[in-house]
Amino acid sequence: MTCFVFNIGPYTITQPTVLAPMAGVTDQPFRKLCRSLGAGLAVSEMVTSETRLWKTNKSRWRMNHAGEEGPISVQIAGGDPQALAVAAANNVKLGAQIIDINMGCPAKKVCNRAAGSALMKDEALVSDILEAVTRAVSVPVTLKIRTGWDEHSKNAVTIAKMAEQNGIALLSVHGRTRADAYNGEAEYETIAAVKQAVSIPVLANGDINSPEKAASVLNITGADGVMIGRGAQGNPWIFQAINQYLATGQLIAEPSKQEVFSTLTGHINALHEFYGDYMGVRIARKHLGWYLKGQGIAKHHYQQFNSLEHCHEQIQAIENIFEQFERLKESAA
Repeated sequence: MTCFVFNIGPYTITQPTVLAPMAGVTDQPFRKLCRSLGAGLAVSEMVTSETRLWKTNKSRWRMNHAGEEGPISVQIAGGDPQALAVAAANNVKLGAQIIDINMGCPAKKVCNRAAGSALMKDEALVSDILEAVTRAVSVPVTLKIRTGWDEHSKNAVTIAKMAEQNGIALLSVHGRTRADAYNGEAEYETIAAVKQAVSIPVLANGDINSPEKAASVLNITGADGVMIGRGAQGNPWIFQAINQYLATGQLIAEPSKQEVFSTLTGHINALHEFYGDYMGVRIARKHLGWYLKGQGIAKHHYQQFNSLEHCHEQIQAIENIFEQFERLKESAA
């Protein structure tokens, strides 16, 4: 089987799986968990380039990298070259070892501020941003893009070449346009074209939710690795599963009931510790839903989590679910 190893500047990534940056999801507790389960790299939630907003709790949490395994990759978002350059330099001072520029987010609140994937409409601005950020920091800079703004303006190859010329160390390409958002199926031919057009490492992203799909996408695109986003929600074991399959061609066993319980409660406790009881409980709710849905538990069995207000109540509710685990799975079948 093929051995996937790629470099981001001085950093050698020895596993082909990377956790994608997802706002409200890839916080420090989740990044640590995914790294412990095989992710070769975990990219942070996007940090706004508007430094006036950095005093908020949300920004302080997003820029907290205490105890994380390196290299630490921080994604920045914005539409002004100099503001992004300042944000990049400040994040390096705070511990970032890789800076990732967000030109892939399709969210309206981001695109409406001429940031995220909206930037792909203005190639001159893209060039200015790439030049400003790479000049501002001595650490590697990576770039996350989509295939284009819409099906009539797929310019990922043009931007990829521009990125390489400006010293970008790695590209991550989501196989959809901004207009697609997350609808329909990702297409990988454009990612293959990007890989053919540049010599820097390229990661394929979009709809990769199993070891077999990862292998297929790598075969189609020729990419150096895969970036996993939604496929990791409630399934942090996906990284070790893909790594094993690509290395040996063998599928590993699904996590046992005890392993699921241990991982889930460990993750929830880490969220409570990181955010405190009030926010920890609320942020944990979506993760609980993803885990249990992924285990085949019907939604009505865990809807009560949304009304729980304290850490110990959530842990007790999880214990109750797992005491009836097999019966609940059978009832949902």
